[in-house]
Amino acid sequence: MTVWRRQSPWLYLVPALALLIVFTYVPVGNMIWYSFHKWDGLDVTMDPVGLDNYVRVFTDERYWRVFLVSLYYFVASFAQIAIALYFAVVLSFEVRFRNLFKGILFFPYLLNGVAVGFVFLYLFQPDGTLDTVLRLIGLGGHTQLWLGDPDIANLSLAGTSVWRFTGLNFVLFLGAIQSIPGDIYEAADIDGANRWHQFRYIIAPGIRRIISLSFILAISGSLAVFEIPFIMTGGANGTRTFVVQAYQTAFQFRQIGLASAMAVVLLAVVLTLTWIQRKVLPDDEVNLS
Repeated sequence: MTVWRRQSPWLYLVPALALLIVFTYVPVGNMIWYSFHKWDGLDVTMDPVGLDNYVRVFTDERYWRVFLVSLYYFVASFAQIAIALYFAVVLSFEVRFRNLFKGILFFPYLLNGVAVGFVFLYLFQPDGTLDTVLRLIGLGGHTQLWLGDPDIANLSLAGTSVWRFTGLNFVLFLGAIQSIPGDIYEAADIDGANRWHQFRYIIAPGIRRIISLSFILAISGSLAVFEIPFIMTGGANGTRTFVVQAYQTAFQFRQIGLASAMAVVLLAVVLTLTWIQRKVLPDDEVNLS
């Protein structure tokens, strides 16, 4: 009976561990194995090529240059963090129609990424919704080829990303803020602290872990953007991200080994940047009491 009690907690973990191994670690292992081979995804045999795929990823400009496109989404991710944090702080206090504003901010995140891409595709198309609105308010001279001009296409796509993912950060920040005990705010009010002081000395330290998590999501998300550029432009006009490039390499050009090497490189970059971020912003214990 004692042995059974010792082993029973592990039995509850078996289903979760089995799913994790089968759908995460095994595919990652296969991906690493494919990256050392030349394979079109159809042949029974694969030709070993050693590190040739990795050398090509780092030396061929077509494959590493697309990383620069991620900078647009990286900057946009910090904009959405700032917007989400602002509204989370404002709506954590008593505001009229607070629940309505919460729903409005979170609603875009509930939409499917493909649906968002098609909606904004009609918004940005020539003589589309955005151009029509600009003409109605007397700014018709500022209409652009929002998705056709390489100089502004990535800005349009990054703006779409901000609209869609701000709600996720908003909910994370709002939940963390509301977990702070209310008596701390009452004590701050008694001491004469205004809203800025409460944010600086109570809210910001209290949600430090969530802010750190948001930075991690911003880094990984900006490097792994796929749905929005793939649906709206197909990677044309200089909007091809690293993931779109890997997808096209695998399924259009039938170079599974090279695409796997690209995926391994992306995974290594994300893990490295996350490790650096954790060193710069360590997950210290927060105690406001």
